[in-house]
Amino acid sequence: MMNSKIPFFYRAMKFLLTPIFKFYYRPTIIGKENIPKEGPILIVGNHKHLYDQCLTIISTKRGIHYMAKKEYFDDKKVAWFFKAAGCISVDRAHGDEHAKELALNVLKDNGAVGLFPEGTRNKTKEFLLPFKFGTVSMASKTDALIVPFGITGDYKFRSKNLTIRYGKPFKVGDMTLADANEKLYHEVEKLMKQSLKENK
Repeated sequence: MMNSKIPFFYRAMKFLLTPIFKFYYRPTIIGKENIPKEGPILIVGNHKHLYDQCLTIISTKRGIHYMAKKEYFDDKKVAWFFKAAGCISVDRAHGDEHAKELALNVLKDNGAVGLFPEGTRNKTKEFLLPFKFGTVSMASKTDALIVPFGITGDYKFRSKNLTIRYGKPFKVGDMTLADANEKLYHEVEKLMKQSLKENK
């Protein structure tokens, strides 16, 4: 059973690392007021870099339980970090029902879950990879709000274009999962394109 309580390690590391991360990468955060302060939410967007989750974590006071691949938990050098940070281990090679159940428990406890619906980092030339249905499925089952975001720019020292932009949250409601997934895809795509246009 996993609840939405923020682990002490998560809060401590966030307190210590946030100013360092902001100084080093100088990210621009737009629309963070769209992240609800309470209630079940799924924070989801594109995935381009290992540090993408850091951008969402520093955007809100809420604790975000990220779903992370099982390989991180199998590596003794880093497993302690992911466990202490409240991450949920996901076996991507097999349909991981246990991981989904843990994430649903967080949402049912009015917590926040972070997901990258592309399923992996986008290392291709494609603007955005197809979205898997995990986000809209969990949102439908828990009536959670989906908060879309788009990340653009480079993770470089004192970056001039690293941006995360949040859109308006929405619920699956009466939409089919296919329609909701398509809406989410286009929302993330729109947020990314808006940031790229402004950073030209």
